[in-house]
Order: sequence, then structure tokens, then C-alpha cells
Amino acid sequence: MADLHVATLASANPVDVVSSDRHNVKPWFAGKIPFTFNLPELQGSQFELLGGKVSYLEQAPGAQLLFRVRKHQISVFIFQARALPADFARARETDAQSFHLESWQHNGLQYFAISDVAPEDLRALSDLLKK
Repeated sequence: MADLHVATLASANPVDVVSSDRHNVKPWFAGKIPFTFNLPELQGSQFELLGGKVSYLEQAPGAQLLFRVRKHQISVFIFQARALPADFARARETDAQSFHLESWQHNGLQYFAISDVAPEDLRALSDLLKK
């Protein structure tokens, strides 16, 4: 997850759909990934949606959403849980090499949120996505 996140941060074009409007970003994924997901309303929160792109993990297509809080960027990856090895679901919270990771499953989807933000910021975005 850290490698995918860092590759995004290093890219000149980190997202393929550039929009802070969830009503533009979510429909962009239609036909590009084999599932749909919900995006929270971020107005009134400290988070800003920057956009998204298709990402792959274990040869499975998924959504990568990029958010900003202050000057930090957060990647949220969403994959079908059944398409990933079982050990991917085990890690709930992890800290490694200055990155924090939160992971959870909901409605058959596996979510991963990763960033170098404070753990409480990552948890706050994760809580918004879980609603």
C-alpha cells in the first residue's frame, strides 16, 4: 500500500479524474472497476477530495481516491475483498516508515487508507468513509 501511495505522490498526474465533487468522481469509475462504492459529503470537514484513478493490487482492479488535509495527501484504496488474499484483511491499523494505515471491510469491499498524517486525521477520514 505504501508503494502505491508513494508512486501516486511522485507522479506528475496523480489522479485521472480531477475533481473535488464526489458526483463527478464516483461516476467516473463506472465500467472501469467491477463494483461501486459510496463517497461521503466532505463539506464542513477538514478533508478535500482531489480525485481518483484506477489502481491494481494482486491483479485486481480497484479505486484509488486522493484526499488532502492541510498539506498532506491521503490515499484511499477500495478493492473487492474476495479478490484479495485473506491476509490483506488482517491488518487494521499499522504504522511503518512514517506512514499510517487503516484498513476495514464493508459490504464486500476492502478499504485501505494510508498517509503520513497524524493517526487521528487518518481515523477521522476513515470514519467519514465508514458512514
